[in-house]
Amino acid sequence: MKFCAIICEYNPFHNGHKYQLVEARRRSGCDKVICLMSGNFTQRGEAAVFDKYTRARHAIENGADAVLELPAAFAVAPAELFARGAMHILAALPCMQTLAFGCESGDKDSFLKTANATLAESKQFRAALKEGMKDGTSYIRARNAALLATGADVDEALLTSPNNILGTEYCRAILAENAAIEPLPIPRVGGGYADTSLFDNFSSATALRAAMADGSRRARRAMKHNLPDDVYRAALAYSPLGWEKAVLCAFLEATGEQAADCPDCAEGLENRIRAMLRANPDQKTLLEKTVTKRYTAARIRRVLMQNFLKISRIDVSDYLAAPLYVRTLAVKKEGAEETLAALKEGKFPLIVRKSDASLLRKEALACFETDVRANDLYNVLTGRHTGEFETLFV
Repeated sequence: MKFCAIICEYNPFHNGHKYQLVEARRRSGCDKVICLMSGNFTQRGEAAVFDKYTRARHAIENGADAVLELPAAFAVAPAELFARGAMHILAALPCMQTLAFGCESGDKDSFLKTANATLAESKQFRAALKEGMKDGTSYIRARNAALLATGADVDEALLTSPNNILGTEYCRAILAENAAIEPLPIPRVGGGYADTSLFDNFSSATALRAAMADGSRRARRAMKHNLPDDVYRAALAYSPLGWEKAVLCAFLEATGEQAADCPDCAEGLENRIRAMLRANPDQKTLLEKTVTKRYTAARIRRVLMQNFLKISRIDVSDYLAAPLYVRTLAVKKEGAEETLAALKEGKFPLIVRKSDASLLRKEALACFETDVRANDLYNVLTGRHTGEFETLFV
């Protein structure tokens, strides 16, 4: 049995995601499409607009055969660790044949060529990378700038556009894990990754989150055109989650060493955030004052969230080097038995219910406990009960 994987957040699930699911199944020729989805917190360093079970249900109801959870330690990490963590899990599943991902441009060969170039570190490249990171620039930004500065034979567009950058990281992770998985780039339709404009169809998740928070008649009309019916009904009942103050308080309470150990921290960034936070005790104002060309809003939010969830740099490194687990959030009822049987053939234990965690040891158990903590914190922040780690059959 051949599976096609999609690494995703579905925050919220929209028509562009549905299009990608359909295209992934058609273009890959695989028997099933499996989504590896972030849980209750996302790579932007935010709480997801809907809990992970609701979003997993939306994916199954709109074409996925199963939704697996990307551990929280990777879900709120920078792009290279997000991709490596996801591929660490997917590469352990022999049924995974293809990885489909959205892109602004490029084909399979150009993505693999660019990814290969990022792994071939010449002396000249390493010197340029070291120089680029001196001022606190993120690894990916410095690495991509070093590649272009040293004249590497790469497609520059794959190192500069949001989805292309992530697609390159996926291919880099495939190569690093030596995974027998074929990349399948699928061109995006409609709004770009961070496009705030609302279109008649295929608006970005960024624009749709803003529409959900807006709640005006115009916003509701746009949501109706851009969201599948089941997601639209959920969006009408949406209310802001109000998680920001808890995250800011946790950062102020953390020691300097704890804050500095967050995966996204470097060159004293934690001190800059703390100083700005004391003078600007509001996340929106904090970001306005703290964001620079080097330190993006997403990176600062991730530092705050990594600290909140108690995720350290050494934790993520340990998890990437250890056997972990495959955790199901939702499975399509039709064909569920064969789906689960195929997933159980992987190198990592299959966690269908919380009691299955008794199979885990050391790093895998610590990683799973972080997922449990993230789930509990989300429940408290939202005042909602999102379940006890039991898989949904939809």
